[in-house]
Amino acid sequence: MESTLFYNNLINYKKPVTELLSKTDLFKRIPDEWYIIVTDIKGSTASVEKGLSEIVNLIATGSIIASLNIAKKHTIDIPFFFGGDGATLLIPPILLQETMEALVLYQKNIKKEFNINLRVGNMPISNVYKNKQELKIIKVRINKLHTIPVVLGNGLLFAEKIIKSKDVDFTIPNKQDVNLDLEGMECRWNKIAPPQNSNEVVSLLINSISESKQAFNFQKILEKTDEIYGSLSNRNPISIDKLELKFNFKKIKTELKASNKKIGIINFLKVWVNGVIGKYVYLPNQKGQKYLNELKQLSDILVMDGRINMVITGSPKQRQLLTEYLDDLEKNGLIVYGIHVSKRSIMSCYVQNRSEKHIHFIDGGNSGYTRAAMVLKEKYKINI
Repeated sequence: MESTLFYNNLINYKKPVTELLSKTDLFKRIPDEWYIIVTDIKGSTASVEKGLSEIVNLIATGSIIASLNIAKKHTIDIPFFFGGDGATLLIPPILLQETMEALVLYQKNIKKEFNINLRVGNMPISNVYKNKQELKIIKVRINKLHTIPVVLGNGLLFAEKIIKSKDVDFTIPNKQDVNLDLEGMECRWNKIAPPQNSNEVVSLLINSISESKQAFNFQKILEKTDEIYGSLSNRNPISIDKLELKFNFKKIKTELKASNKKIGIINFLKVWVNGVIGKYVYLPNQKGQKYLNELKQLSDILVMDGRINMVITGSPKQRQLLTEYLDDLEKNGLIVYGIHVSKRSIMSCYVQNRSEKHIHFIDGGNSGYTRAAMVLKEKYKINI
């Protein structure tokens, strides 16, 4: 039971991420018996080129929601990492079979509804350690409402690479007993323009070349980002006054298809009514303002899974200052990074209820994370 509740029982630190990165002794080794689950859209670049960025993000979000709803049923907290065209999760063994069964069902539904291939795989963490990869974690409260996991070591990246390199079928022994619960998945916002006084949205992926220097390199990069762009709150691409609900037939249909629900009149009306009610929630009244303020705080704009993944907003001048700094680190063999710049951000959501029980997954416009990953891969090819 102690291992199962490993993540539940971690201390939730209220210090800045930059400060905690200088105290690596606080990071805890993830239990050997836990598992890494990876979901990934095969050929995501082609889907993005077809203009399916929002669907790609929604599919990645759905794989997290399916897993979180299972963990919630067992009152187990699990760390998760959104990657734009996929996701990575860490789970105890008690959740493995049920989670994989649900994700395989989800995989089949996505293929049927969108003709998109979603890869689903897992690896025991013991394999990561056997291959001399490090994997440590800490919980950080980055604002009053939002806590994120921060990982050090290349363990997740190692597992991701192995899982993506091969397709493994996962057996579902009792198909009639398998349940896919995607309750709470929403995709109802237009692409979001940057806040006032910002011109662009920047998606960044940053890898440290040396695993042993990862914490130090990431600390310096985040400190430099703070210096140039300001705090996480200041560089958040989500601005309340730029939010617009996009609630039409196409949007409802996409949400129902991704959620594995029939596109019948009853389900359509349920989503439509929920959306109509939502419009009143988002009005500039006390309740609506509270939700929108929470939405901004609960936006997942910094992901640290052994690399830095972040979506930030600012000016071209700020970006130039940051990329000059990153270029210098790259030339000195300390990091490799990928970047994509767009004029909008994309948001997909997991809403359990509208009172602090929601999280919002953010990507740059045109699938910024996917395009930044393309840049990263090209750099690795050149360096090799």
